[in-house]
Amino acid sequence: MHEETPKMRVFDTGATRDLDTTKLDYEGFMTPIVLKAYAEYLNKHRVQRDGKLRESDNWQKMFGDKHFDVCMKSTFRHFMDMWLYHRGFEASESIDDALAAIIFNVSAYWFKIL
Repeated sequence: MHEETPKMRVFDTGATRDLDTTKLDYEGFMTPIVLKAYAEYLNKHRVQRDGKLRESDNWQKMFGDKHFDVCMKSTFRHFMDMWLYHRGFEASESIDDALAAIIFNVSAYWFKIL
């Protein structure tokens, strides 16, 4: 066990650390199973129609002058599959692919903003 003083944590061993209440908790905010599934989706889509393998970070080159439009239109297409699946209808892709594609497009959109 450990105790907390106003500005630090003191462990039974005598070790001290700053309080972590204001630090970003990546481990708590994310889950490895979703991140793994997302990486598997991205890896599957690295193979292009011409058979060539694109670099994993190729998307960071963005999509030209229409970057936001490309991301928005794709997000909506995949969201429609998610919504169809949610309502019990047939979709054109699996729910896993729809969710991963939504994350991809939203991330690419946000990447340009940041």
